Amino acid sequence: MRLLIRWAALIVAVCGMPSWAQDAPLISGGVGLVSTTNGGATFLQPIIAPVGVLPLGDHFLVESRADLRGFIARSGGTTGPYEGEFFANLEYLQLDYLADSKLTLTVGRFLTPFNIYNERYTPIWIRNLQDVPLIFPIGTRTTGSSDGVMARGVIAGHPSWQLNYAAYFSASSTTEQFASGRSAGFRTGVYVPNARFEIGISYQRFLQNGHYNASGAYLQWQPWVAPFKLRGEYAHSPSGQGYWLEAAYRLAKTQDADTWLGKLQPVFRMQQFFRNSAISGDLLPATNTQQADFGLNYYLPHEVRLNASYSRQFSGIGDRNIWNVAITYRFLLPLARGAQ
Repeated sequence: MRLLIRWAALIVAVCGMPSWAQDAPLISGGVGLVSTTNGGATFLQPIIAPVGVLPLGDHFLVESRADLRGFIARSGGTTGPYEGEFFANLEYLQLDYLADSKLTLTVGRFLTPFNIYNERYTPIWIRNLQDVPLIFPIGTRTTGSSDGVMARGVIAGHPSWQLNYAAYFSASSTTEQFASGRSAGFRTGVYVPNARFEIGISYQRFLQNGHYNASGAYLQWQPWVAPFKLRGEYAHSPSGQGYWLEAAYRLAKTQDADTWLGKLQPVFRMQQFFRNSAISGDLLPATNTQQADFGLNYYLPHEVRLNASYSRQFSGIGDRNIWNVAITYRFLLPLARGAQ
């Protein structure tokens, strides 16, 4: 916690100085409050997720994101008084070198590029459903972050398609706020701009505590003709394998978004996990599990969003209902005027 407070103070101090970079530094991110009832037990999570961005000239960029959250629940099950714990997690703190339009080199702590959920959909103001998919721990381990080096960009491009990639190596670390496992991996995919469709694969080799492989595949589609989003992933590891598929639809098109109907977005996600072997600490369901999630987002002005969802989970150790209600707010604060 002390390390994170020092880091946050440093980012604010540096970003508050006059900018000599081409673009302005900024602080963005989100705040939220999530109420969850899982199998009859209710808990609250107040969350602050600040993001810092500091450009350094034309080719260098410092990026960072933290997750500060509380966990408030009744002690002794459902009858005791509410008690709270607070946690701080540094999700990434990285230096990017933008070599050219096809290559970016990264050093530091970064989000592990296994499939797409971890990098693109984990922020509370972006995810359609507040609970992460069942298979999320595959390829991301416990923190979702890696400490090391990464290269990413476009292998080949054409007006009708692009072949993108991300390759990385992570060192083992047990330092507070910088915990990570020793691993190496890559992700590659094909993006079709005209269809706004992407499909790809991921691979990871974990290099400590018994070497093993994890693999995955993903897709996402957002057609031009409708306010519809489809995304999904498959992942496999020695622990087991599974998938999730999620669809979301805004009830009115962009020009009608100011109506109450246009601000509604129903969401549905189907997911399954099949356990292969029992591995301690993998954070995956203990037995074969399937789950259906139904959600509804309502978008208010000024980047405020209301979210409610219901999930029914079927498992060998018992079925359960999961309810989530959340309010999130996304903020953006430029801290200096960039050079013209």
